[in-house]
Amino acid sequence: MSEATYTQLLDVTCGGLLFTAVLVLWRKELAVIIRVFAAQGVALAALVGVVAAHERSAELSGVAVGLLVLRAGVLPWLLHRALAKAGPGRRETRPLVNVAASLLAAAVLTLLAYAVSQPLVALAPSPATHAIPVGLTVVLVGFFVLVTRRRALSQLVGFLLMDNGITAIGFLTTAGIGLLVELGVSLDVLLAVLVLQILTTRMRETFGEADLDELRELHD
Repeated sequence: MSEATYTQLLDVTCGGLLFTAVLVLWRKELAVIIRVFAAQGVALAALVGVVAAHERSAELSGVAVGLLVLRAGVLPWLLHRALAKAGPGRRETRPLVNVAASLLAAAVLTLLAYAVSQPLVALAPSPATHAIPVGLTVVLVGFFVLVTRRRALSQLVGFLLMDNGITAIGFLTTAGIGLLVELGVSLDVLLAVLVLQILTTRMRETFGEADLDELRELHD
């Protein structure tokens, strides 16, 4: 693979990561948000696949396939199962920050990510390191979703966006973090999702809703 092709494919896959992260902020329907998260899983797997092709690494190719199965298949399926049991609460109707302000915040976070990551990019300029700001932007957007959304499922998607961004940064900075390491991290994420799904289901069965503000009012 030529350097020009490698750079173009990295740009496309990183653009997919960033675009899907912004779409999560734009949409309120939880079913659509889950589908967007699945699309981001495809973009992440494609990014790792591009790195694998450039490095000619069979190990990275296996990681890319594993990421595709987990991030674009298993995790969205689990989220859809949780949504199916959610009853009427299928929209993020009252986020702490409205859509317009959220999109503006995404622009600010993107600029911040590029400013913060410039010293790291300058240490080892390459097509991969120049894409690091995109991974950092996805992490920041995921954290923003986590702290500004009221639905437990939306917050869970924010947590998973952060994990996708961290994974992308890991591959972009080290040209792969190893099959066993990625497998361990992915299993931890899967376990966290399963635990959070169980807790959300139990809260819904007990209180009839998974809006965290309403649960807080019950506590008060």
